[in-house]
Amino acid sequence: MNLRTLGSYTLGAIVVVFVGSLLVGQLLGQPVLLAFVETGSMSPTLEPGDGFIAVPAEIAGPVEEGDVVTFRAETLNGGSLTTHRVVDETSSGFITKGDANPVTDQDGDEPPVERDQIVAKALQVGGTVVVIPKVGVLVTGVNDLLSTVQRTLATMLGTRALLGTQGLAYLLFAVGVLSYVVSAALASEKRERRTRRETGVLDARLVIVGLTAVLVLILTLSMVAPAGVQTFTFVSSQSDAPGPSVIPTGESENLTYVVPSNGLVPTVVYLEPGSEGINVTPQRLYVGSGGQANATVTISAPPETGSYERTLVEHRYLALLPRSIIHGLYTVHPWLPILAINALVGLGFVGIASAVVGWGAIRVDSRTRQPLLRRLRRWFR
Repeated sequence: MNLRTLGSYTLGAIVVVFVGSLLVGQLLGQPVLLAFVETGSMSPTLEPGDGFIAVPAEIAGPVEEGDVVTFRAETLNGGSLTTHRVVDETSSGFITKGDANPVTDQDGDEPPVERDQIVAKALQVGGTVVVIPKVGVLVTGVNDLLSTVQRTLATMLGTRALLGTQGLAYLLFAVGVLSYVVSAALASEKRERRTRRETGVLDARLVIVGLTAVLVLILTLSMVAPAGVQTFTFVSSQSDAPGPSVIPTGESENLTYVVPSNGLVPTVVYLEPGSEGINVTPQRLYVGSGGQANATVTISAPPETGSYERTLVEHRYLALLPRSIIHGLYTVHPWLPILAINALVGLGFVGIASAVVGWGAIRVDSRTRQPLLRRLRRWFR
């Protein structure tokens, strides 16, 4: 393989990973590696359709004034993910504003943004956001095309199994496998036309392992990134005040904890008290596609006055296994459901891909030249 061919393969793989991460991010409702804006509120930094590298909040470091962050809004855009710039920090949270907007979000109905609402930071180099122009236009077009294909196939075959998240998974997997098979066959034909004596080698192992690693990484991030430890800060006082930020000494107050879904994929969520003086009911929730579920968090103030913190631990799992199995694994250790889901998807992908294209090296010899259709039929036997 010469440098030009290697470069084209590498560039193609990068494009596939980038576009795929954007599609998966839309599907899960959580930025994965890349994200893009749909409105002009961040113009001229980010025009509609422009993409940016989304660094997960867990590894992005502290949020500072001037950072462009993606957060789960409460009122903006119907309570969906919003990408705006941090312009100030107060004791109640961050003040955010779109670069093109005349006023801050908090001048409207949006309350100050808390740290646990921030899911990602836009990568900046020298204080400037790294922009990938118009990549969102491509993703939106691909997304619309996939939806049209799903509806068409579902109508033709008379089944709803091809609709929604499950149907999209079937479609993307089928397209990926077929694309790989056809590309490998076409590459073999091209090498055979160059010389009758040339023998080429196509190593399927690296491709399968690489794609599996990316798939497992995306699955893990989609379950780990939106979860974690949630912190509630309050003041234990001799007198009460509206809201849970001030609680009379020795008393308790309830607040509603909203659990959004991971986009179109149903999610099983577990909530555990992370410290003394806090309780939550229910502790296990099932959040359907594109919906949300509510839990009641009870915070108890100590008899002494002062400022205190209570923590709540959230675990999320994509509902790709029966809930009974997820619960059984969770009771042993919270990481076991993630390992089981990754194993199910990863090993399934490896098994099907290796059955279709083979696990070892594929050697192509001009003396055993076969037509393309015959080779495809042989691989599918």
